[in-house]
Amino acid sequence: MTFTVKITNPYPKGSVKELLEKRLLIPRKIRHFLRTKKHVFINGEMINWQSPVNTGDLIELIFDDSDYPTKTIPMGNKDLADCLYEDEHLIIVNKPEGMKVHGNEPKEIALLNHVSSYTGQTCYVVHRLDMETSGAVLFAKNPFILPIVNRLLENKHIQREYLALTAGQFPEKSLVFKERIGRDRHDRRKRVVDQKHGQTAITQVSLVRHCANHTSLVKCRLQTGRTHQIRVHLAYHGYPLIGDPLYNQHTAGRLMLHAYQLSFTHPLTLKKIKVQARSDSFEKELPK
Repeated sequence: MTFTVKITNPYPKGSVKELLEKRLLIPRKIRHFLRTKKHVFINGEMINWQSPVNTGDLIELIFDDSDYPTKTIPMGNKDLADCLYEDEHLIIVNKPEGMKVHGNEPKEIALLNHVSSYTGQTCYVVHRLDMETSGAVLFAKNPFILPIVNRLLENKHIQREYLALTAGQFPEKSLVFKERIGRDRHDRRKRVVDQKHGQTAITQVSLVRHCANHTSLVKCRLQTGRTHQIRVHLAYHGYPLIGDPLYNQHTAGRLMLHAYQLSFTHPLTLKKIKVQARSDSFEKELPK
């Protein structure tokens, strides 16, 4: 797979080496290939590795198979990719409930395959939603951008906000849940609060309104991304999600959890990106 990346440098002045290593997170081996093949151009000219790169300079990087080996996956149905945002490097789509983000088997078709068909190229998962959860999901369109957005995710620079319908009348305007989460030793599908051995998990919850049938609509913002984090935290505190097949014994219908907003600063342009995802099925199930 040969592809060229062109960006207008949004960063402060620095050397080519600093740009590739610290800003663009290009692995050492690939930086070596770029250097030996002379595949780095600044403003259309081949450069010295210590040459300065100024804000506004045009950067051109050429990658081939020895840098990023070709990866192919089965193409899905492009009509099932509900695009919310797209540029040369990233795409955000609105996932329906009941669809996996990626398959567990090589030939299994999931949202990743539909998005790849929509873009005409193999895409890469940045973060995941549970199969039962709907909403905004971010994908990388090439292997170059993937580690850059992964760092944004790890550093909590990608904000993910959810709407959730819970059983019970939520008691306060806002709360922060910090219980650690680990695997359930008795059911491999589930997670549990495990303060001793679990991983750090932080969920900010704010009340939107109390609803009919003794339920509450809340907003949840993740500071960490543990499996089933919102579902586990809310159930642990006595407010399980309506429609949750794992953590709510008295449940029916769809899981009432929707990733309604995704926002971050684009790492290659430094522009603010914010998208909101509608869900007709979620809104239809909300009590008045």
